[in-house]
Amino acid sequence: MVIILLKCSWFKMVFKALLLREIKGWLGGYGGSAGEKFTERNLKSGLDKNSYVIYRDLIVPSRNGTAQVDHLVVSPYGIFIVETKNRQGWIFGDANQPNWTQVNYRRKYQFQNPIRQTFRQKKVLAEFLGIRESWIHPVITFVGNCSFKTRMPDNVIDGDVCSYIKGFKNTMIAGGDFRQIEESLASLLEDTELDDSAHVASLQERHSSTTICPRCGSRLVERLARNGPNAGSIFLGCSSYPKCRFTKDLPKQASYDYNHTNQASSATKVFILLLFMLVILFILSV
Repeated sequence: MVIILLKCSWFKMVFKALLLREIKGWLGGYGGSAGEKFTERNLKSGLDKNSYVIYRDLIVPSRNGTAQVDHLVVSPYGIFIVETKNRQGWIFGDANQPNWTQVNYRRKYQFQNPIRQTFRQKKVLAEFLGIRESWIHPVITFVGNCSFKTRMPDNVIDGDVCSYIKGFKNTMIAGGDFRQIEESLASLLEDTELDDSAHVASLQERHSSTTICPRCGSRLVERLARNGPNAGSIFLGCSSYPKCRFTKDLPKQASYDYNHTNQASSATKVFILLLFMLVILFILSV
């Protein structure tokens, strides 16, 4: 009887689903590294090594700091940035929100929208490899015992990431381009200066900049808040808006200098206006 069950395709599917659920529940008790290892094993077992080349923990340099990629899958059907999120509970979010919410036993936690995170990774990788951005497909895979409570984009999944990747069947990267990409990534792995400490230093420098957008590398410009509780205040925004919606507060000194200059300018205008009115009154009284 047991042998007959083991040979049934439906039994195999049910058993695999139950096993995957138990593994995801076990992963939820550990950190992100356990989730990344699970994703790596899943990629290696589910993708044909003759068609898909898997890279792990890449630090990619750019004109504006570095970008860290959990897993990169290179194939003739495209390049896939695989970002792993190890979460438990309910997940709420959509493509346009800056932060998503995790609810676990009535406790709420916010985390950065992973789609925005992969947006920069995609731009940096395309620039480094010298290829079209359309060749690169970000995919966010959630591991751990979690479920989505809002409609997610197609590239955000909590199931089999390999099935999503294998869904791309059109060849877009020819042999010559494929070899060039592999050579570029091989040179990246040989660069001993690109390590975690260099990436952390790059993050600190990039996020402290008041001139360059840390998300996409475009210029930061001063903008005026017109609505909401901060209406009338000045902030820094990405010049690539609305494609990139990054914003940050002005440094306190810069904000003070701006307001002080504005106040001085307004006082000058009032003084000139009063002087002009006095001249008019004088002329009329003569």
